[in-house]
Amino acid sequence: MSGNRWVDPAPFEGVRPRLPWWFFLPRWVKVVSLPIALVVVLVWLAVRLAVLAVRYPVAVICGVTVHLIYVHCGPWALVIVVLSATAGLVIWAGLHRPSFVRHGWHRVLTEWRRATVYVPQWRTVTRLAVLTKDSRGKEFRPKLRQVRSEGWRDRVRVKMVPAQSPEQWEARRDNLAHSFNAKSCRVRVLKPRVLELDFIHSDPLARAVPVPALSDDAATVNLKRVMVGRTETGRPWLLRLLGSQLLVVGVPGAGKGSVLWSIVWQLAPAIRAGLVRLVGIDPKGGMELGQCPDAFAKVVYDNGPDAVELLEEIAAEVKERASRYRGIRRLWARSTGEPFTVLIVDELADVIAYQTDKNLRDRATRAVQTITSQGRAPGFAVVAVVQDPRKEIVGFRHLFTTRVALRLDEPVQVDMVLGDGVRQRGAAAHEISENTPGVAWIKQDGHREPERARAFHVRDADLVELALFLGDATVHEFTGRPDGPEGMAA
Repeated sequence: MSGNRWVDPAPFEGVRPRLPWWFFLPRWVKVVSLPIALVVVLVWLAVRLAVLAVRYPVAVICGVTVHLIYVHCGPWALVIVVLSATAGLVIWAGLHRPSFVRHGWHRVLTEWRRATVYVPQWRTVTRLAVLTKDSRGKEFRPKLRQVRSEGWRDRVRVKMVPAQSPEQWEARRDNLAHSFNAKSCRVRVLKPRVLELDFIHSDPLARAVPVPALSDDAATVNLKRVMVGRTETGRPWLLRLLGSQLLVVGVPGAGKGSVLWSIVWQLAPAIRAGLVRLVGIDPKGGMELGQCPDAFAKVVYDNGPDAVELLEEIAAEVKERASRYRGIRRLWARSTGEPFTVLIVDELADVIAYQTDKNLRDRATRAVQTITSQGRAPGFAVVAVVQDPRKEIVGFRHLFTTRVALRLDEPVQVDMVLGDGVRQRGAAAHEISENTPGVAWIKQDGHREPERARAFHVRDADLVELALFLGDATVHEFTGRPDGPEGMAA
């Protein structure tokens, strides 16, 4: 202390170095532990090499093979082997391209994208996206596990750090997509602490899906698995009608008619055989359902008293059939001797919301609620099409167990249709291109993850073919038989 000023006794003393704990061990302990430490290091290197071989099998096998051939056989043998392998791959691709792409090209692409895109950038991206955690000077970083490229998307499996939730990753989907040069990113939960990120590079549903050929065999119709299109993974898009209710929402031109007629197209053999009965309401004067009236047992082309009476008639049938099933069965089956009934309402809002007569509007709403809430078990399904998904338009959306969101106007409408939080998991129905009508996001009750698919492209010529196919459907009478096809049974 000099006067009132404090003088630092050691102003140039820096931070003392922190030595590792093993530095203070006795020398004999170090000598004894040295072989053990060497064994641990060798085991660690062996494990790392094994992991490397598992993650890059094509590169490792090709590298080792090239080296062995060059050392033991010489360069000319190596050239011959390379040319022969190239010719074999070309022949494989020409004979069966799908298997070549799946088992050959995609595997090479997987290793390339892992080595050049995800591994070099993973640490930096997760840090900048605030997906790492620091605790007592130690950094906890999400672990990059499996990577699989499928051409149009990369599936990246990630193990989250402790105390992290999937919502944190969902909130940073756009950050991750731009960081890894992808168009979009989706987050799926596989199991606790394990996520799978889908980095989308192109749209596999850009091309229209043609309708399949009509079948004369009603046994091919499975009411639990009605194929109405194709998913983005290449699998059939299957809709459940037996024990389910379907709500289809989309702006004009989004392809609602494609979904509707794809369902009718696949049910056509059962309709013709009398196993399925269609009932329709088209408030637009028949502009949609009037294209093939032969498919329907009853159809009304307005939203007035006739439409309401038809809804009330179906609601009464639901109650009457349910009372007869009481104590006998819990779900409709073909052996009941009664057809499965599908009610199609082309524009539900015109019937339950836009109707100017309050009495008719209330009656229609009560009837539709009765059918959707009580019709699943006795064999009644509703396929409702609507443009406006707001609650004041369809206040009972929760009664529809399967919801299809075609192209929508606003992001908030996605959660209105599919449920809260679905848009954060990647269901961007508001980003569907107007050039791809029929592309939709599907959410089923009991399934956390939504699914993206495209309905069949049903042309006017196809509807003419469908009308000719169903032209004599009214001459068939339904007779239930206990030995009917499994697809029609509960």
